[in-house]
Amino acid sequence: MRIGAHVDSADPLSEATTRQAEAVQFFLSDPQGWKAPEKREDADLLRAAEVDLYVHAPYVINVATLNNRIRIPSRKLLLGHATAAGQIGAKGLIVHGGHVNAGDDLAVGFDNWRKTFAYAADSGGFAVPVLIENTAGGDNACARRLDALARLWDAVGEYEVGFCLDTCHAHAGGEELLDLVDRVKAITGRIDLVHANNSKDAFGSGRDRHDNLGGGTIDPELVVAVIRAADAPVIVETPGGADGQGADIAFLRERIGAGSVAA
Repeated sequence: MRIGAHVDSADPLSEATTRQAEAVQFFLSDPQGWKAPEKREDADLLRAAEVDLYVHAPYVINVATLNNRIRIPSRKLLLGHATAAGQIGAKGLIVHGGHVNAGDDLAVGFDNWRKTFAYAADSGGFAVPVLIENTAGGDNACARRLDALARLWDAVGEYEVGFCLDTCHAHAGGEELLDLVDRVKAITGRIDLVHANNSKDAFGSGRDRHDNLGGGTIDPELVVAVIRAADAPVIVETPGGADGQGADIAFLRERIGAGSVAA
């Protein structure tokens, strides 16, 4: 099981060394902007690295929305990031599940996700696996609650799509972590990556504020249990820089072989 952290994109391999991480996740462009990723001068070095690489797509991407001015650029930006992720040898591209606006039909949002994968297929396909991530908030979200996730997978399941399970998002989104892995896999059939994060906020708060594993409102043993049950690579997206994330990685390595409650 490979364990790592979300790091600054300038020199992700050095960041991995500082944290003693076996995997890193990073952005290829401004996460709050629409700019396409630029070719990296260290692409050859990244491809040859023993560290596993994951790319997180910009937060602005929302392929589910009925707003053409957001949906269409989102499709193009997602495809561009997948291409750039492939150029550096990334294992996958993580993207949030998105949402529709209040008053819009959520069913159309799910179908827009299907059209996104159809659009990519017509363009030669995604260069790396796309891992849809569960989200913490929103009443009109496509991947907050498991009932919505099931409808999303009905729409996109015919394509080669992966899933990223975020423990903070699940907790804040109102999904109990106990037995969560079994419930998710009953829908998606897979978990490709775990974002192991504690939450600063209460269960069901809808607030996406990560905390270190030893803090927050989630019993850290439940996070450990999720990881053990998922049996997938792990990325911590926790605060505190190299020290805070390094401590979280060390905690998981220490605990991952120990007994824990089922998740």
